[in-house]
Amino acid sequence: MAEATASSISQTDSHGTPETGYGSRSYRNYILGILLTVYVFNFIDRTIINILTEPIKETFGVEDWQMGLLGGPAFAILYTFVGIPIARFSEKHHRVWIIAASVALWSLMTVLCGFATSFIALFIFRIGVSIGEAGCSPPANSIIADYFVPAERSTAVSVYALGIPLGGMVAYVFGGFIVGSLDGATIGALLTSWNWTWAANILDWQNIEGWRVAFVVVGIPGIIVAMFVKMTIKEPPRGYTDPPEMQNKDQVGFGEVLKILSKKPSYWHVTMGVTIASFVNYGVGQFLVSFLIRTHELSIFDASVKIAMALAVMASIGTYMSGFLADKFSERFPKALAWIPMLALIGVIPMHVTGYLAESLWLAVPLMMVGQMLLYTYLCPLYAVPSGVVDSRMRATAVAITLFIVNLLGYGLGPPLIGGLSTILNSTFLSGIDPTLTLDACKATNLASTAQAACDTANAEGLQWSMIIFKCLYIWSVFHFYMASRTIQRDMGR
Repeated sequence: MAEATASSISQTDSHGTPETGYGSRSYRNYILGILLTVYVFNFIDRTIINILTEPIKETFGVEDWQMGLLGGPAFAILYTFVGIPIARFSEKHHRVWIIAASVALWSLMTVLCGFATSFIALFIFRIGVSIGEAGCSPPANSIIADYFVPAERSTAVSVYALGIPLGGMVAYVFGGFIVGSLDGATIGALLTSWNWTWAANILDWQNIEGWRVAFVVVGIPGIIVAMFVKMTIKEPPRGYTDPPEMQNKDQVGFGEVLKILSKKPSYWHVTMGVTIASFVNYGVGQFLVSFLIRTHELSIFDASVKIAMALAVMASIGTYMSGFLADKFSERFPKALAWIPMLALIGVIPMHVTGYLAESLWLAVPLMMVGQMLLYTYLCPLYAVPSGVVDSRMRATAVAITLFIVNLLGYGLGPPLIGGLSTILNSTFLSGIDPTLTLDACKATNLASTAQAACDTANAEGLQWSMIIFKCLYIWSVFHFYMASRTIQRDMGR
């Protein structure tokens, strides 16, 4: 076990102290940049399934509720249950090694998704992606807490959390571009033009869909990132930036961690607030590209780029500003970590509901942009509060427990439930338009024009109203952030 200790300070941290942070400021910023890159790839590989929903449905002949299972439980179940054991392991062992191995594993599994020959095989490979990604955030947040002093941690974790919107943005742009412009036939023609006949004959390029190419293209770079993590990140001493009274090096059992967290009501309210927001966000996010395709008749590429450039950029602003403002005003407003997402989520509901109902994209996109900026303020407390209510011996475990709840309930239930609701509403609207039509009948390729129009309308409206219904659940999340604000100052020792 290559564990650094507070007494073995190397040249890397010669410019740092427990009062300023581990290592020089430039090195701390570099570490944060590398961890952000890791998290970007984490969410590229996690989010890419959202962009590919429509072509995968066509390839395997499945419905929205099945794609909801692929986007939710296939990823969430083992991601949540494996996360806590990995976090416990990282409390005692080399966190950098754990992150590097995790990146390599989930990247390989993403590549294999492109080779899936059935829906079941794709489901299994997505489970593999989830196992790898479970080893990312708990040790990463533990490392960040040791590099950055408490007064800078909210900003630092908000920078790390930028991996969520930035990863989604890259996935939308490249996923949409690849599906729209780069399929197996294009690659085969390119290889032939280069006279690489050996490569052109390896696979039946003519029959390889663009969504398969997308999985491979976004998965391979992650293996290179894993190498950078191992070679350039120095394992910091545990508890380096904590006050001396918190630097007890005795290991804490899992039961003791739960006992400590049980006395922190703000932690549980923040966790529930984030869980409900994630439940809505993951569910709607699974079908956002599909919504733009069905309702506004965009291509996959246009829908992906509009989401990436309009929504993901605004989400990045909201994510960073929430942490920056929480640190900036922490002395004057110690409850800012709870107040900021509470107030922001109140504003999200009218923005997104109106945006989803708008017939014009010129109106819909600006409304969704503002809503997206407000929405992503919940990401900062997702990491800052679990890391702030405990000491260095249990930070990875506290974050893992949080992610267990958030992802099991939010990621695990959000996509399949909105997919199921969409399927039910689709069938309901379809029967209202034409009682002779069914969902199975709509899959036929030789439908009359009136029947096809009815199927398309019901398909679009079923998803549209499912998303609107889900968005109204943010009120529940607002309640928990309000309750958290009542004790967060005491629980975080501010």
